[in-house]
Amino acid sequence: MNDEIKYEVEAAVKALASGDIILYPTDTVWGIGCDATRDDAVQRIFNLKQRADSKSVIVLVSDPDMLCKYVRQIPQIAVDLLEVNDKPMTIIYPEGTGLSAKVIADDGSVAIRIPRNEFCVEMIRRLGKPVVSTSANISGEETPSCFAEINAAILDGVEHIVEPSLEETSTGRSSQIIKLGSGGEVKVIRE
Repeated sequence: MNDEIKYEVEAAVKALASGDIILYPTDTVWGIGCDATRDDAVQRIFNLKQRADSKSVIVLVSDPDMLCKYVRQIPQIAVDLLEVNDKPMTIIYPEGTGLSAKVIADDGSVAIRIPRNEFCVEMIRRLGKPVVSTSANISGEETPSCFAEINAAILDGVEHIVEPSLEETSTGRSSQIIKLGSGGEVKVIRE
């Protein structure tokens, strides 16, 4: 890991541990994030995005071990999908646990992705907790594909912004979303 990434990880972890909201590049698009176990921080993200509380958000974990701590049961199909998929994929698991109630959908499900870029993985690993990852836009607006497209209201509404040059490993496209049912059903929500 280079020095710039180390510095940015350290600064982001310090902000997240303090309950701050951050703006950061993921393996897909820029995300607004916070410690996914903190109701107060998640609520501030909903307020900033002007998003209805009834809509859930994606959560990032660093690896399969962390995933196991926040999902009651990981269906075998999820393990298979994680092993073979070659692009960013968010999986909606039937039953989340140990997270802010605000990131868990009304049906108890939770959307989780394991990112594929060094910055995100190291930031989450160092924090030791999942991080919210919702697109950096006001609800209803187009998802920005790069830092330059992010609305000024979002830039002004977060407490910490990660160095924009780290977006070079982002695809600029939202992740695929797959929903798994408790009986093994698989539904494609977004390709």
